[in-house]
Amino acid sequence: MSSARSLYFVEPRTVRLEPREVPDPDPGEVLVETTRSLVSAGTELLVYRGEAPTDLDADAALDALDGDLDFPLRYGYAAVGEVVRTGPDLADDWLGRRVFAFNPHESHFTAPAERVAPLPGEVDPETATFLPNVETAVNLALDATPRVGERAVVLGAGIVGLLTTAVLAAYPLDHLAVVDPVADRRAVAERFGADETLRPADPLPFDDRDPGGADLAFELTGSPDALDDAIDAVGYDGRVVVGSWYGNKRADVDLGGRFHRGRVSLVSSQVSTIDPELRGRWNKDRRLDVAWDRLRATDVGELITHRVPFREADRAYELLDAGPENAIGVVLSY
Repeated sequence: MSSARSLYFVEPRTVRLEPREVPDPDPGEVLVETTRSLVSAGTELLVYRGEAPTDLDADAALDALDGDLDFPLRYGYAAVGEVVRTGPDLADDWLGRRVFAFNPHESHFTAPAERVAPLPGEVDPETATFLPNVETAVNLALDATPRVGERAVVLGAGIVGLLTTAVLAAYPLDHLAVVDPVADRRAVAERFGADETLRPADPLPFDDRDPGGADLAFELTGSPDALDDAIDAVGYDGRVVVGSWYGNKRADVDLGGRFHRGRVSLVSSQVSTIDPELRGRWNKDRRLDVAWDRLRATDVGELITHRVPFREADRAYELLDAGPENAIGVVLSY
């Protein structure tokens, strides 16, 4: 077997493929040869730009992401591949299975068998790379608790914003609006179930209603400036779910009269944990099962704008870094 290669973020806006030996699986582990992985245009782009807090754990909930976010580091969490070797105590029926793993971008990796998820027969490898983002969208909905007949607005139509739109479209909402500056993304939002799409400068459709404003807003742009827009979008006692992670960027938020007198609620949503009020009945396995169901129900092929060979991974990050109008989903092929 040829040598393995791992992608490292070595300094701001610089990635490099480093060779290493193909690892041997320990007892209870499988060796996976990666075929596809998805580049995260959110957290991963912050890491690429050097905008993530370097003293923060990469992700305490994922064993494959050890250490902190300081350079150099391996990162990524959406890998799909084929099991090519097993530890001495695992059955041979693992060999040849297509599996998903929350693992960084690299050509080969080992993982405990219980930490990889065999792909359902009807899910292809490219589709499966979107599982973490669908899980994030499911988590956003769980944190938001949409109610029948509510008005909702999603700010930001990147991958997570569009998948959240698809999840919300299954709810009996009165109206679902999506705001994004890029026309192609707004078009996908409409195909994913948005009742209306708008540019950031457009007035929201709830402003002239009585009572006015949205009941629920999702801030998913990744820009701290949009948090004020999300607060302005909701009416009295409205809820704003903040799914963006801003990294080192600070949010200068106007919490003056309207926020205070309007009793607006800000809800932090982060997929590493589940809402404490739900933990008695929900765990990560249950949420992941729901994410698989939503993934099967969504045409995520609409989100793939570029397929880039792993050996040219630097081009994938340059595309995403250049601006949201250039790409939505970038899949690395191995």
